[in-house]
Amino acid sequence: MVDKARWISWAMELQALGQAGEAYTSNVFDQERYQRVRQIAAEMMAMGTSTTLEEVSGLFCNETGYQTPKLDTRTAVVKDGKILLVQESDGLWALPGGWADVGLTIMENAAKETLEEAGIVIKPRRLIALLDRGRNNAGDSPYSIQKAFVLGEAQGGEFTPNAETLDSGYFSLDELPPLAEAKTTRAQLAMCLEAAANECWEAVFD
Repeated sequence: MVDKARWISWAMELQALGQAGEAYTSNVFDQERYQRVRQIAAEMMAMGTSTTLEEVSGLFCNETGYQTPKLDTRTAVVKDGKILLVQESDGLWALPGGWADVGLTIMENAAKETLEEAGIVIKPRRLIALLDRGRNNAGDSPYSIQKAFVLGEAQGGEFTPNAETLDSGYFSLDELPPLAEAKTTRAQLAMCLEAAANECWEAVFD
């Protein structure tokens, strides 16, 4: 029986190879072959996850050029030893954050996402960590994702329900709500709390 994680890893690698090959070859027949490699990779990913082939193809096969990891920013705002979390539409909780937007730095994106999801204006203080999602978070993803954790200092604002989040609150490690572990784990929250308490913190990276 094939290991699921290894199967997905093969699919992701085939997708990256097919995408790069398609981008750099000028031979029309090789382009067709690389397109087929990408389609096989999508079929493998759909078979190895709960995602449909149509959904995988939409995510997996629309990019062009050399494939690079996607960047996800997550902001840690700490108050009285508790950390800010937002409740997403599925009822699970996570650090405020999301995909990095083109044209924004990591710090700018962290501030933007925290304001949008938690209603809090922050001053980004420092980078806590840059971690590989596949090695540190639950669930499957068709993408290679790097997660940047940023320590932010609250400057004001208040939560308002919005299109992305239902609620927000500060939690200690002993009273955590159900987490969206594909985005935020207990270990990552513990890391962020430790970083907030340590002025000499050195950024962690995989």
